[in-house]
Amino acid sequence: MDYDYCTSDPAWYHLLKELAKKNRQHPTDAEAVLWSCLKGSSLGLPFRQQHIIGDYIVDFICLPAKVIIEVDGGYHFVEQQQELDAQREQWLINRGYEVVRFTNAEVLCDLERVLDVIKEKIKEKCKTIA
Repeated sequence: MDYDYCTSDPAWYHLLKELAKKNRQHPTDAEAVLWSCLKGSSLGLPFRQQHIIGDYIVDFICLPAKVIIEVDGGYHFVEQQQELDAQREQWLINRGYEVVRFTNAEVLCDLERVLDVIKEKIKEKCKTIA
């Protein structure tokens, strides 16, 4: 199955790989909770955690559906970070991915709704891919 992989510049890949590994080993509380629900294809399709796409690392991705899940902590609400996030998101959208963002609080306080939104996005994207 073709997932349209986008790999990073070889000069940066080893650094991104190390950072992704570190992020997997030390997730935020919200990331750990969400990963426990996404791993093992528990939503019907496989997810990856801290996955490299281009020069970016996404929190979670369902490659078959091309759905990316980002869990945002407090620094994502700073104007400069929001601008960087918007650029990054547009780059991903231009490659056919759908990016869904949740705050840490949403994941920790309303997990069922978060999972319902993710399931619906996967279902929508799989219809458009088929």
